[in-house]
Amino acid sequence: MTDQNVPSAFDPATLTFDDRGLIPAIAQDAASGEVLMMAWMNADAVARTLATGRVTYWSRSRAAFWIKGETSGHVQELVSMAVDCDRDCLLVQVKQTGPACHTGRRSCFYTDVTTGSEVELMSPIA
Repeated sequence: MTDQNVPSAFDPATLTFDDRGLIPAIAQDAASGEVLMMAWMNADAVARTLATGRVTYWSRSRAAFWIKGETSGHVQELVSMAVDCDRDCLLVQVKQTGPACHTGRRSCFYTDVTTGSEVELMSPIA
């Protein structure tokens, strides 16, 4: 049995990636707990995020690294990163500057469908 209080070295290669070499990463505001967005990381993006403290994703459409906020200024600073029990999903707690969503909203999860109708929960940040 391992001692839960003794840290061991983390290797991103120990994560469970899909057939494209990607793992979902859920970004959560570290202060409020609000879920901000979901994006994809590969092993190198995980390593870059941990090394720099700037959250780095893998853009599937551009097939390139995407440092959150690099062009928009809507930076995500890494507070903590956790792996789930199956090692196939990451929770990235961040300090978010500006909106997280490309639509200008604080969160990408701004449409509620619970009642069977789409209800917009928030407007873009002015």
